[in-house]
Amino acid sequence: MSWKKLDTVASAYESRVASGEFSHDAEQVKLARRLDTLLDELSSKRLATKSSALGWMFARRQKSNKPPRGIYVFGEVGRGKTMLMDMFFELVPARRKRRAHFHDFMADAHARIHAHRQKLKNGETKETDPVPPVAEQLIGEAWVLCFDEFSVTDIADAMLLSRLFEQLFKRGCVLVATSNVEPGQLYRDGLNRQLFLPFIALLKDHVDVIDLDARTDYRMETTTRLPVYHRLGQGESDDLMDLAWKQVTAGKLAAPDHIRVRGREVDVPQAGGGAARFSFADLCEAPLGAADYAAISKRYHTVFVEGVPVMNQAQRNAAKRFIILIDTLYDRKNRLFISAEADPDGLYQGSSGTESFEFARTASRLNEMQSAAYLEASRAGQAAKATDGQ
Repeated sequence: MSWKKLDTVASAYESRVASGEFSHDAEQVKLARRLDTLLDELSSKRLATKSSALGWMFARRQKSNKPPRGIYVFGEVGRGKTMLMDMFFELVPARRKRRAHFHDFMADAHARIHAHRQKLKNGETKETDPVPPVAEQLIGEAWVLCFDEFSVTDIADAMLLSRLFEQLFKRGCVLVATSNVEPGQLYRDGLNRQLFLPFIALLKDHVDVIDLDARTDYRMETTTRLPVYHRLGQGESDDLMDLAWKQVTAGKLAAPDHIRVRGREVDVPQAGGGAARFSFADLCEAPLGAADYAAISKRYHTVFVEGVPVMNQAQRNAAKRFIILIDTLYDRKNRLFISAEADPDGLYQGSSGTESFEFARTASRLNEMQSAAYLEASRAGQAAKATDGQ
């Protein structure tokens, strides 16, 4: 039976344990049960707001009209946070729900704020503060938000979060998020961090914080190395990347391409057969961001990245872009072929700044993206998109 057909996170989890996918974990079971409690609360909230007689009677019994408390889960990489949140999201009864990578969501929010300011400039609105109407738009589309890998590194995001989520929570938003760090460590070394601290307090007022405290990386239990990650300097990496490119493109003609993102073009050096081929410099040394990587991931099911160097503090901007790139491709289940100067765990050697602990997640994801389970999920995802006409 598909776990998506089961009616609780706990039963879906136990089904995957029974299949031998990974081992039973007591901390994961606790989190699954807490997510099921939230599912029940969300179902009750939906029933209480219906205009039917039953909904009215149920609403009278409610002690409060406040939305349920959300959940913020943090823990080491590979602990199953994303897996459990995905199970939860599939079972959320609300139609207006959204599961997004944090960077994608913030890029969307900034774009909406920019659009509102343009309307103000053109005399199309008299609302000078863009945050309330943008929050109204967002809550109208989804009142249950699921964020994967909540990580704040951008000052523009940091300055917006408190005001935006004050408005979202006021409108009934329920947030479920995963992160590698506890809320108090968000934006840890960020510029003007004192201006970000109100968001941490606001977050704790609206979510239960759960430490997924265990040390088994379930993703590594089922990893089977496939020829998708190639070490530079070992003689065969270039030939193997070329061979993989030929196989993926199935002999179709490859040519340069362009993707239009917010009024500008992102160059794609080679594209063919649903795949795109870039150098590390093309993607991470150019001024690209989350919106650009999202556009690439939507256009191409497979991405080749060549010549990834070992990075340190001097390459922190390129490292940040690489982190966002891998998060985006992983979240959208794109297939990745990569050639690099070191194994994933050795690609970042800086010891200060947020990149050092964020890259641990990137290394774990690079390892998982070589696994049979990930590649199968990638194929299934692409097939579903093709069926939907995307």
